Amino acid sequence: MPLLVPISKFFTLSFLLKTKSTIIKVNNHLVQANHLTHFTPLRTMSQSTGIPKKLQRVKDHSYDNYMEVHKKIRKVLKFQDLLLSQPTKSLCIARLDALSRRLGFKQFEAGAFMLKFPHIFEIYEHPVQRILYVRLTRKAKLQIDEENNALQAQISLAVTRLRKLLMLSNTGRLRLEHVRIAGNEFGLPDDFEYSVVLKYPCYFRLYDGKDTRSKYIELVDRDSSLGVCSIEASREREYRERGIDAENIRFSFIINFPPGFKIGKYYKIAVWKWQRLPYWSPYENISGFDLRSLEAQKRMEKRAVAMIHEILSLTVEKKMSLERIAHFRMAMDLPKKLKDFLLQHQGIFYISTRGNHGKLHTVFLREAYKKGELVEPNELYLARRKLAELILLSPRKANVDRELSGFRRDDERRSLRNEYIEKNGESNMLEEQLKRNEGRISDQSDSDSSVDLETKEGEQAELNSDMDSNVNFHFFGNNIDCSDVSDAEAVHLSS
Repeated sequence: MPLLVPISKFFTLSFLLKTKSTIIKVNNHLVQANHLTHFTPLRTMSQSTGIPKKLQRVKDHSYDNYMEVHKKIRKVLKFQDLLLSQPTKSLCIARLDALSRRLGFKQFEAGAFMLKFPHIFEIYEHPVQRILYVRLTRKAKLQIDEENNALQAQISLAVTRLRKLLMLSNTGRLRLEHVRIAGNEFGLPDDFEYSVVLKYPCYFRLYDGKDTRSKYIELVDRDSSLGVCSIEASREREYRERGIDAENIRFSFIINFPPGFKIGKYYKIAVWKWQRLPYWSPYENISGFDLRSLEAQKRMEKRAVAMIHEILSLTVEKKMSLERIAHFRMAMDLPKKLKDFLLQHQGIFYISTRGNHGKLHTVFLREAYKKGELVEPNELYLARRKLAELILLSPRKANVDRELSGFRRDDERRSLRNEYIEKNGESNMLEEQLKRNEGRISDQSDSDSSVDLETKEGEQAELNSDMDSNVNFHFFGNNIDCSDVSDAEAVHLSS
């Protein structure tokens, strides 16, 4: 029986109007006045043990800092696509400002942006035209080649991801445009319509919609072996490794609340009850179930959590923008207010508003990350992460690398010279020995020829001297004999 209190015994502090009745606060007690004659104290509502529908977002700086780097990555990728679309893979600086405005840059912003990342963009002078051009550096080209190789190497995994994504939809089909927008997250190549969909007709079928002009991708046959969620594998691993009770872990999720998240007593009870709530698998067909009861609605809400969890698990980096998840809302029975719905489960997902002045919302799977890195990285993720490493490198290091590259070139030349000398040293020594031997033989022949010439000249000189001596002797003898000869005969001999 409600307690009736006369109005004359209490001092009225405030009046709150309500339909057909008045709620009055008297001495810190709530009482209800019916026709202003008697007051009925209201029973204070007990704290609900359900998860609140609206929760304030608690920031986690590790994810926000990751998105700050990703904001630069998106701008760098725009410039890379612009440079790679040119025939010479380079672009004149004079045309850069005009073309960059199509990418969303302001006037004179593109050049200043490129100068911040000298490890990715290289500005050089054209050897003929003598004007400045920009092109990708050798490190950036190697990163692009590595990413393309990793993308081609995991085509089979991309096919499996696309099959599981189509199995998550109610009808087994999705719009081609929606899949193309989110293709980069799922590790699909740019030409996946031909390299994946049309290449595997045993798995996929492409057709035009009757009501709409858009194309659809339809799954040919559902494979029951692929209908296993990643969270189920995590539960099995936790059960085998830690020995957790199977009943407690059967329908539970891995929850890691962000730092600073306030967890009250009733909220703990609500999470504990929610963890034990059974739900239908995202790969299960629920078209024949009656979903009008309150219990069915609760299970559908938990199924939506498992659906988003599975979508993020199929991505390469275990993250995806909220706007791209909303493209699959109708096909996968997701709630309308996705942001408010995900904020109810901040221990499972994290929504970051960094990256585009608060306009972009990126959803992370918390259990897949630890200290800003993936717990189980893949080759494509590691190849994409190298671009972030090039962005975070200091510009000063680029100048040091250029100087070191000059020293490296000199060292390479010296090493090549030494290797050439070592390889060709024996042949060079033989050639030098032959040359020396030939030089000695030629010197000896020259010396012998000079000796012969000297001997010949000496003999000729001796002969000449003998002849001269003989002539002088005869003349001298004639002179001696002329003393005894008469003057006429002497004149005749002298003539």
